Amino acid sequence: MPLLHENRLFPADPSACDIAKRIYKSVRGLPIVSPHGHTQAAWFAQNQPFPNPAKLFVQPDHYIYRMLYSQGLSLEDLEIGAPEIKNPRKVWRTFAEHYYLFRGTPTRIWLDFALQELFGLNERLSAETADVIFDTISEKLRTPEFLPRALYERFNIEVLATTDSPIDSLNDHRLIRDSEWKARIIPTFRPDSVVDADFAAFRENIENLGKQTGEDTGRWKGYVRALEKARARFKDLGCTATDHGHPTARTANLSPKGASDLFSRMLAGRADAQQQELFRAQMLTEMARMSVEDGLVMQIHPGSARNHNRQLYERYGRDVGADIPIPTNYVNALRPLLDRFGNEPNLTIILFTLDESTYSRELAPLAGHYPCLRLGPPWWFHDSPEGMMRFREHVIETAGFYNTVGFNDDTRAFLSIPGRHDVARRMDCAYLAKLVAEHRLDEDEAFVVARDLAYELVRRAYRF
Repeated sequence: MPLLHENRLFPADPSACDIAKRIYKSVRGLPIVSPHGHTQAAWFAQNQPFPNPAKLFVQPDHYIYRMLYSQGLSLEDLEIGAPEIKNPRKVWRTFAEHYYLFRGTPTRIWLDFALQELFGLNERLSAETADVIFDTISEKLRTPEFLPRALYERFNIEVLATTDSPIDSLNDHRLIRDSEWKARIIPTFRPDSVVDADFAAFRENIENLGKQTGEDTGRWKGYVRALEKARARFKDLGCTATDHGHPTARTANLSPKGASDLFSRMLAGRADAQQQELFRAQMLTEMARMSVEDGLVMQIHPGSARNHNRQLYERYGRDVGADIPIPTNYVNALRPLLDRFGNEPNLTIILFTLDESTYSRELAPLAGHYPCLRLGPPWWFHDSPEGMMRFREHVIETAGFYNTVGFNDDTRAFLSIPGRHDVARRMDCAYLAKLVAEHRLDEDEAFVVARDLAYELVRRAYRF
């Protein structure tokens, strides 16, 4: 018996289900465009086999290990953060024994999709099936068909964007570009490590940025020029977008002297929490100014109290699943930036949120007015069937479909990409089928919108 039902996520009503199936059939095979995520360019530059199922499924995916941690399993037992997993079978068995924890979650859908569609498995993962599934996956990972580049092509990926620090060498991207393989894997400019004082080695990062660009980053003007040069280096390797993971959406529009004085306080380590937030706010506006000039699309991911578990952060570092959503203001927070650049024809800003209460109150009205604003899809905790449906129901009535940007998977787990996009396409088809069944949209229009949501809007928004 298959792990996945062919009508999963479609409406229960038979007539609406039939409509959804017809629409889905038209978009199921479209290429995947993945404009934002956290996969590693090194996988494709080196094209070496993935070492084992635990390294492939468990270690990179904080959706998995945050759930296991919540039930009392230690990250040490799962070997999270270790360069190499010493006992991958043990880690896999632990994962399998607790697979029941993922019942009803999108993670379960993504994992079952990978097990069935990629590895041909029809048995549910459990303590009893752990070893045979581990061995089956391990054997296939040793074949040429499961090398990273082969999987990229098998997934029918058209574009895959990574997320990279301004001081990253980008050597792996260069290796991919200079190879005979013609896949489009591009970097995304993520400047948090040199604009956010909460990052470890913040001042050292700024100093390294100066060495890399040949600019004096001890001064405001040199710091800004260094960022501009770094962006140009990213663009040379195909980058089309920036990404900003600030705690809030606050922006500022300081005078040149005010910005310079604040930067000096940041470097001297004399800035308090409010001044650090003001600096982040100013830097969003500076980045918008740069985007007007160089055409890079801005993505803003606010509203996450990142690394909430201080003990885990101190032991394992950033991004180990301890992010927690917080209330976020957009209307007032974005005003300084929008006052200056909101009507610029060459600027695109894609807004994300973890605060669903802002969908209809703030985000949809903003994107439904300002030409530069677009709404990113539900992410992190809301990258789920229910989250996608809530997003559509609260946003489309005001912003329409064409002020959104389709779907992005935002994943560190490479094998989850096809499953995530499949869920998004099914949910969009389910939503469109509802509109057709209620005679709010003609079926021929639903076919067009489905293709736009799955493929065209993302290519347009990210300037691919």
